[in-house]
Amino acid sequence: MPRTTVKGLTAALKKDGLSRVYYIFGADVTGVEKATSLVVKAALGENADIALTKLSGNALDMSELYDMVQTAPMMSDYNCILINDYNFEKPVDDMRGRTADSFNKPLLEAIKDIPEYTVVIFNVTGFEVPVKYDFKAGERVITDKNKKLADFVLKNGTVCEAELKTSVELSKLIADKVAARGGSISVDNAKELAEMCLCDELTIQGEIEKLCAYADGREITRDMLAELVHEQNDTTFYSLANAVAARNAKAAFEAVEQLHIDSDNRGAVLHAITSVFLDMYRAECGKRAGIPMDTASDDFKYGSRKFAMKNAYRDSGKFGLERLRACLVILRDTTMKLNSAPVDPRVAIEQAIVRMLSLRPQGRKR
Repeated sequence: MPRTTVKGLTAALKKDGLSRVYYIFGADVTGVEKATSLVVKAALGENADIALTKLSGNALDMSELYDMVQTAPMMSDYNCILINDYNFEKPVDDMRGRTADSFNKPLLEAIKDIPEYTVVIFNVTGFEVPVKYDFKAGERVITDKNKKLADFVLKNGTVCEAELKTSVELSKLIADKVAARGGSISVDNAKELAEMCLCDELTIQGEIEKLCAYADGREITRDMLAELVHEQNDTTFYSLANAVAARNAKAAFEAVEQLHIDSDNRGAVLHAITSVFLDMYRAECGKRAGIPMDTASDDFKYGSRKFAMKNAYRDSGKFGLERLRACLVILRDTTMKLNSAPVDPRVAIEQAIVRMLSLRPQGRKR
């Protein structure tokens, strides 16, 4: 069964029709949501609002899931079930006295025999699934326990990864979206906008709406970008992480202030913060395993972002592995909160910073 991209999924649905099961993930959350919508629309047509069954991955009842999978459709041609953010690493928030396998095995059993009239979609929007390029296999592979679910889906359905688009790829999309609103923007300025938003489409969309409203049919210029767009700077995210490492609340919240968090860019900001902590977690694991920085950078396919791994190797020791892991859990929980409830994004992120600042450095007693 196929492994594909969001673009490839569109063609696959037209050519081959629906698979029984999908696993949709990737750094481009907008792409994940677009791919999910494509599958849902193919399965349910205009009945998605009433016929789609949505389930939260961290609150599944496996026996009920089995029954849902086997249930015949009533209002459409297919019984379509969407499971958001099931994590093979940590299936539920409270894992005390339980193992991941005690949830994962029943899950795989529940979806082992999916009827022809049922489509099951797993999508990931609330945490990062780590991926590296396997040169021997010639493909990108998941590096944590979620690989087991993806491999199962690959044998029985379709795996779709939504990678972040480059600024060059996004520049055409930006120009098209601006033109659709009656305005214009040069290719160079569209590329600049993409880079200012760290190539995050959620942020870009919000900035396009703001810029088009301001330009009112005129061409969007570089001066408008400088005046209206909140540039997301990697340096600020590193400053924030280092302030958390040093338990320097003043410096941490000064960094937060520079991020200009709002509803339009909340996804990009939280993703960027999480990425810095993931860089350091990978670096700390690499250092403990005696792996050189260059090797780790190649293994995780950092490419032009090799500087990020270099910085992470330099700074990860300020945290320690357990503290970094705890920070990632806090950031994951914050992502889930932002995706599941109408909360103030700045307040939610500031609360996460407070929780991370309160973590004790390794080696100290509570």
